[in-house]
Amino acid sequence: MSSADGRGEDGAQGAPPEQLALIREGVRQARAPKAKPRTWRGAALAKELPVARVLVDKGVLHLDRYFDYAVPEELDAEAQPGVRVRVRFGAGRHRVRDGRREGGGLIDGFLVERLAESDYTGPLAALAQVVSPEPVLGPELLGLARAVADRYAGSLADVLQLAVPPRNARAEGKPSPAPLPAPPAPAAESWTRYARGAAFVESLARGGSPRAVWNALPGPEWAEELARAVGATLASGRGALVVVPDGRTVSRVDAALTSLLGEGRHAVLTAEAGPEKRYREWLAVRRGSVRAVVGTRAAMFAPVRDLGLVVLWDDGDGSHSEPHAPQPHAREVLLLRAAHDKCAFLLGSWGCTVEAAQLVESGWALPLVAGRDQVRASAPLVRTVGDGDLARDEAARAARLPTLAWQVVREGLRHGPVLVQVPRRGYVPRMACAQCRAPARCRHCAGPLEARDADALRCAWCGREEAAWHCPECGGFRLRAQVVGARRTAEELGRAFPAVPVRTSGREQVLDTVPGAPALVVSTPGAEPVAEGGYAAALLLDGWAMLSRPDLRAGEEALRRWIGASALVRGQGAGGTVVVVAEPTLRPVQALVRWDPVGHAVRELAERAELGFPPVSRMAAVSGTAEALAAFLAVVELPGDAEVLGPVPLPVTDAGRPRRVGAPPAGEHWERALVRVPPGSGAALAAALKAAQAARMARGGSEPVRIRIDPPDIG
Repeated sequence: MSSADGRGEDGAQGAPPEQLALIREGVRQARAPKAKPRTWRGAALAKELPVARVLVDKGVLHLDRYFDYAVPEELDAEAQPGVRVRVRFGAGRHRVRDGRREGGGLIDGFLVERLAESDYTGPLAALAQVVSPEPVLGPELLGLARAVADRYAGSLADVLQLAVPPRNARAEGKPSPAPLPAPPAPAAESWTRYARGAAFVESLARGGSPRAVWNALPGPEWAEELARAVGATLASGRGALVVVPDGRTVSRVDAALTSLLGEGRHAVLTAEAGPEKRYREWLAVRRGSVRAVVGTRAAMFAPVRDLGLVVLWDDGDGSHSEPHAPQPHAREVLLLRAAHDKCAFLLGSWGCTVEAAQLVESGWALPLVAGRDQVRASAPLVRTVGDGDLARDEAARAARLPTLAWQVVREGLRHGPVLVQVPRRGYVPRMACAQCRAPARCRHCAGPLEARDADALRCAWCGREEAAWHCPECGGFRLRAQVVGARRTAEELGRAFPAVPVRTSGREQVLDTVPGAPALVVSTPGAEPVAEGGYAAALLLDGWAMLSRPDLRAGEEALRRWIGASALVRGQGAGGTVVVVAEPTLRPVQALVRWDPVGHAVRELAERAELGFPPVSRMAAVSGTAEALAAFLAVVELPGDAEVLGPVPLPVTDAGRPRRVGAPPAGEHWERALVRVPPGSGAALAAALKAAQAARMARGGSEPVRIRIDPPDIG
């Protein structure tokens, strides 16, 4: 809250210009007094450090800074760094009476630090109230929140709303239990299945900080392996943080930690917990009562003391992307924590994202993978059914299911439950070559081509029309876009096996587990329940619908979903079989057959590097009405190596239908532009977009313009 005093003296008569300038500067410095904080009540001030630097809870970019307030003597003891306070905000110099600043509405904030004096030259308003003497904002959490805000072109106040849960007086009034002594280091056990697994756990127990990307073997052992990594970290006297996609996964890790370490050594932080329970658990972590935390993305900012390990499971899951501003991704937050706290890092999944492959290729992390013998022993047998097989199959033409699928289901039901994965409704396909299935891309920016209704082909990124497309792979000229209905397929399965119970798991009801008895379990991707003893078989239907989504990550996401479902099936030695209905020549299908998600991610990373796609490049999506977007792009000072793609129109959201994150308000016509920069310019891009947005908001821009750094879905 600094301002410069523009007044000065004329200096000595007849002095030379150089001396006159020096005299004016000296008088200006002598007459610019430091702020003498006075309360609006005229009450006595704190005798030591009478100035409080406060972060007000105003999530607007042009107010993304600290403001100084006076500390009344009666609040001196409670007004300590990290506490919640209330201050009056919004009163200007015209609200000053007799040297006292008055007025302004009450607003929440955090006291960041106490100072002896302020660099603001005017009178200071006083702290109105200390909401609670509980310090909830430490310097480590404040530094992490600032780093996240800068990376995602957001405000510090918005990040702290995600990092610090709302206060609950009842939970705050209860003391946290005394911390337990460090447990003994657990044995590596099943970590020995991986080439560097045992060494990784031993390094954690010795106090080391290894960084690894873990490609977990299929089966249920991953939760116990994760718990052993946490136990080894606790044995070294440090804390651990585990972030997983959803509540079902939290329950599995929670059970594994309790079984290995016992009660009272870890806290569970999820948004689904009630406000009192969540705040009570969070306070136990903040006070140091527990050193281990497991939770969903709500836990990625958990203030774990002496942090020694951060773990993220299944980083490709969309649940790790925060929908609220500034929309950080849990993977990037944990990477920042690992860098700032110099702690160990573990990124685990059955599959492998391109970002994970980039961490290994850059040398920042080492791979934790099993040998091919272990993979073949743990993974099920994967068989494919392509378009040619469907065309020759009489059963497939009649019931839209191939004969191989019927045979696998019939055989699997003799030994246990069978999983049927069916894509969600609403998957919109992108265009691809009808002959070789290669995605149709723009010749200018390599973005995906789409055809809405009967319109010509148009790029979804830069908006350019493509009138003479041909496939660069095979030279074909025909395109394909097709989605096979899912509900009718499930009905056909029910009719074919009338004596077998059919259970469904999806948006309306997500099952956590199913018995090991024979049954058909029809599930949407990501909602597959765990079967006791594993599934005997699995059908992955309508593969084309998943592979043809209009998204850069369509192939990666399809493989992740398929591997996630197939990992629940028994190993090949126990008769486990998976049938995927998709063209066998496609890269994701081949990666599933070989059970090689790492190889797929490495090849995908090389292709994206050649085409300039994320994560090799950094990208930002800027959206708004046509007028607002054009005005914003005209004033923003982008880095010299930035490339603007578009703008292109966004689909109009129908009134009464759920709106996706980042979609325009219902009924409004918005456009989107993508800004792409090469490696090394991501920070400059975020800073430029943030500065332009802050200036626009300070001028009172009425029409919104939304900025999202590294959007997870860019078409």
